[in-house]
Amino acid sequence: MRLRHPDGSLLHISYGTNVHPAQDVDGLVEQVRRFAGPVRRRIGADRLGLGLWLPAEATRHLAADPSAVDLLRKALDHEGLEVVTVNAFPYGNFHAPVVKKAVYRPDWTQDERLGYTLDCARVLTRLLPDDVARGSISTLPLGWRDPWDDVRAAAARERVDRLAEGLADLEERTGRTVRVAFEPEPGCVAETAAGVAEHLRGIDTDRLGACLDLCHLATEFEEPAAALAALDEAGLPVVKTQVSAALHCEDPRDPAALAALEEFAEARFLHQVRERRAGAETTVDRRDDLPDALGRVYGTAGLPGDGPWRVHVHVPLHATPRPPLRSTRDVLTGALDLLVGGAHPVVDHLETETYTWSVLPDHLRPHDDDGLVAGIAAELDWTRSQLVDRGMEVL
Repeated sequence: MRLRHPDGSLLHISYGTNVHPAQDVDGLVEQVRRFAGPVRRRIGADRLGLGLWLPAEATRHLAADPSAVDLLRKALDHEGLEVVTVNAFPYGNFHAPVVKKAVYRPDWTQDERLGYTLDCARVLTRLLPDDVARGSISTLPLGWRDPWDDVRAAAARERVDRLAEGLADLEERTGRTVRVAFEPEPGCVAETAAGVAEHLRGIDTDRLGACLDLCHLATEFEEPAAALAALDEAGLPVVKTQVSAALHCEDPRDPAALAALEEFAEARFLHQVRERRAGAETTVDRRDDLPDALGRVYGTAGLPGDGPWRVHVHVPLHATPRPPLRSTRDVLTGALDLLVGGAHPVVDHLETETYTWSVLPDHLRPHDDDGLVAGIAAELDWTRSQLVDRGMEVL
C-alpha cells in the first residue's frame, strides 16, 4: 500500500513474506499467487507491497538469470503487487523444523553474507517499480554475540564497507538506489538501536542504516525515543521499520501466566526473553530462549520472575494473546507516533512482519490458507488504520 504523509512524502507499507516457506523461484511465484494476491484483494487495496524474503537459493538464480526476475515481476504485476523492500536476514531454510540460532549464519564475518546481500540488491533493482527511486534491504546486526571478538568485529566491518562500495557501484550502473538496514535483535552483537549505533558508527550513511523492528525494540525494554536519539546521534538513518509486537507478561510468577507462556514455547524459532529488574528501569536479565527462561531445560536456571518479562514472539498486531499475557502494541503505537506522526516522517518503508503464524498457540494460529490470508489482511488493515489516524492519506 502507498500512503501520503501530510508533508507530501510517500510511505510504502508491505507485509513480510518470510511467513511463507519457499526456497526457489517457483516457490516465490507460488506464494505470490496463493497468498499475496488474495491478501491484496481482501483488504481492497489497488496495489500491495511485499517485504519480499529472498532465500539464498532463489537469490542466486534470480541474480544470474534476468528471465527469472522477469517471471517473478510478471507474477507480481498480475496480482497487483510491488516490491520496494527485501528481507535478507534469514539466509537459508527459514521454515526448517528447527531454525533457532541457524538464522544468524552466515554472519557478516563471512563472504557468503556479503555476496548474498549484494545479490539481493541486484535483484531488487530489477523488481523496483519504475516510479520508485530507492529500495531497502534488512539484514542481521552483524552476527550472534558468541563468539565475537575484535578479530571478528574487524572482519565484519571490512565486509560492511565492501557492501557500501558494492551498493555504490550498483547505483552507478543501474541508476537505482538500494540501502541496507542492520536490524538489532536480542542476543546479537547489536541487540538494540544503541548497539547498532555503537558498532556501525562511521559507516556510509548514504547507503547503510538501521532497521527498527518494534518487536525486538520492545523485547529489550528499549524506549522508542531513546532508540531514535541513539541512531540520530550516530548519524544513522532509519531505513526501514518492521511494524511488529512482542509478548508481555507482567507477573511471570502467576500460574496462569506461566501456563499461557508455555503455549508459546516451540521448536522452530528462537524466542529470547528479557526480564526487567524490579526498581531498575534500564537493567534487564536475559535468556536466549523461552524454555531457558522457564527453567525447562536440563541444567538451566530460569529467570527469577521478580519483574515483567518480554518475549521475542511476533504476535498478531490486531489480536490479543490469552490473558494475563498481552502484546506490546502500546510500544508499537508510541513508536509510530515518533516515526511518522511528526511534521516529517523518519522512515518511509514500513513492513508488518509476523512470521510466526505457523507456530502460534492454537487460539491465535490459522489452520488453512484462508485463515492465514485473513490474519495477514487484518494486520495490514490495523496498520493502515493506525497510519490514517496519524494523518496519512491512502493513495
